[in-house]
Amino acid sequence: MTRHDHAGRRERLRALAAERGLDAVLVTDLVNVRYLTGFTGSNGALLLRTVPTPGAPDLFGTDGRYTTQAGTQVPDVELVVDRATVAALARAAAGTGRLGYESHVVTVDGLRGLERAVGPTELVSVRQAVEQLRAVKDADEVEALRRACTVADQALAELAAEGALRPGRTELAVGRELDARMLALGAEAPSFETIVAAGANSAIPHHRPDSTELRGGDFLKLDFGATVDGYHSDMTRTLVLGHPADWQTEVYALVQESQAAGRAALAVGADVTAVDAASRDVIAAAGHAEHFTHGLGHGVGLQIHEAPGISALGAGTLAAGMAVTVEPGVYLPGHGGVRIEDTLIVTDGEPELLTLTSKELLVL
Repeated sequence: MTRHDHAGRRERLRALAAERGLDAVLVTDLVNVRYLTGFTGSNGALLLRTVPTPGAPDLFGTDGRYTTQAGTQVPDVELVVDRATVAALARAAAGTGRLGYESHVVTVDGLRGLERAVGPTELVSVRQAVEQLRAVKDADEVEALRRACTVADQALAELAAEGALRPGRTELAVGRELDARMLALGAEAPSFETIVAAGANSAIPHHRPDSTELRGGDFLKLDFGATVDGYHSDMTRTLVLGHPADWQTEVYALVQESQAAGRAALAVGADVTAVDAASRDVIAAAGHAEHFTHGLGHGVGLQIHEAPGISALGAGTLAAGMAVTVEPGVYLPGHGGVRIEDTLIVTDGEPELLTLTSKELLVL
């Protein structure tokens, strides 16, 4: 397992809190808690002081089920064991001048509980401060993503080589075998519910696999990923079972061109809307604008969908170290669809491609 610099991440959040005039930050989103501490249990929270002192240190809270686990995973933060974890850390923050909290994950009732616990302490939303830090991956995170992508690449290659993608099999059977193969290759879990969509189902962007049988002449769309060390890969490839029809070859070539344009637009400082447009304009120029119905891509890391969002409705610019997908598609209802997706790392030069399976049309 990769060793991550959790202490360094906490220091970056500490600096951000100081810039915003906060005296402490209460982190309650479990994914953010994991990012900052390494804790993987189901109940945990972190109270981070802008200027920790012996009398007011950083605190990690959990309940009695995780005392041993917390001691192993979070040995460098003082532990508070209390079933009402968030309330306990909030009480410890009482008297703090300005306390940041994650307003996007705290419920209305939860906020009232925080107000009661902290008394006169001012509660200030930090919005998605930790998610902003998570958007730029460090070297250890990129290595975990590389490993996750390698598992997915190898799983698909093995299934194709062994003839598992053939007419007569069901979408469900293929999806389960792909998942099992990723687990056998070292994945902790699939990144998400694997999409296997054959024939007309391939025109449904997020089709859930069912008992539909693969048939000769069909498109077969596979959208899947592996989770390794908590980090997710994401890849889509569209294949043809048997000799492709002219319309299939044309649609595939169009999506391939669009995807290449999107990858080429990934650059430090690029606006996410411009990256989306670079890919989308290729499809629109071919008369298929209405058949590309989703955003171009998204960030990927400890969650399968995270910042930044790359779409016409997105906001912000790309930075070196961001892990993103580029996944245009053309979906023709009742006929079939094509999506081609890669996971890449934005760099100061050419983006680093992590999903290495060929994007040439594979005919099985």
